[in-house]
Amino acid sequence: MAKEKTSAEKANKEAEEKKSEETKANEATNEETKNTETKAEKVNSKESAADGKNKASEEAASEEKASDEKEDAPKKEKKGLFGKKSDPEKDKLKEQVDELNDKLIRQMAEFDNFRKRTEKEKDQMFETGAKSVIEKILPVIDNFERGFQSVEKEDEEDSFTQGMRMVYKQLMDELDKMDVKPIEATGKEFDPNLHNAVMHIDDESLGENIVAEELQKGYTYRGSVVRHSMVKVAN
Repeated sequence: MAKEKTSAEKANKEAEEKKSEETKANEATNEETKNTETKAEKVNSKESAADGKNKASEEAASEEKASDEKEDAPKKEKKGLFGKKSDPEKDKLKEQVDELNDKLIRQMAEFDNFRKRTEKEKDQMFETGAKSVIEKILPVIDNFERGFQSVEKEDEEDSFTQGMRMVYKQLMDELDKMDVKPIEATGKEFDPNLHNAVMHIDDESLGENIVAEELQKGYTYRGSVVRHSMVKVAN
């Protein structure tokens, strides 16, 4: 009995010691966990402080950059297209090119005006020369017409008369191709731009200011009067 009691006490003592050791181990573990949490809190605190310092540094750097950009703004205004610095020599060369180009355009315009003016003067000179030649031909035509008026009826079929009529017709056809046209007068209203009144008659059968008779035929060249028609006008 004494031995069993001793063994029980010994077992209880070992159990208590074991329990005490487990308690100490748990306390040690809790202590370590607490220390770890404390260290983590300190690390987080340090990191927060570092982040604050970095943020402050970034804000200061941003403000400094903005200040530098403001200071550099006038310098950037001096830069050319696409942010490149303007080259005085290139700018001067471009101004010279623009000036020469403007002069060339002006000279081309002046030359074109000169060409048009010259062509117009040539046309006027040609028209003046043509009118001069036509004026010299018109008396010949007048003589042909006077001659035909004096031909007797029995001589109409004469070969000479027929030949003269053929020459007259050929001459009038060529003048017509040159745009030489006779002015219509008889029975038309008097037009001072086309007619030259040399006589006035009283004729109730005709209206007032109507051409009663054409004394000499007038002609135009390209719509311009070469010779006015000499006419007799009814009052």
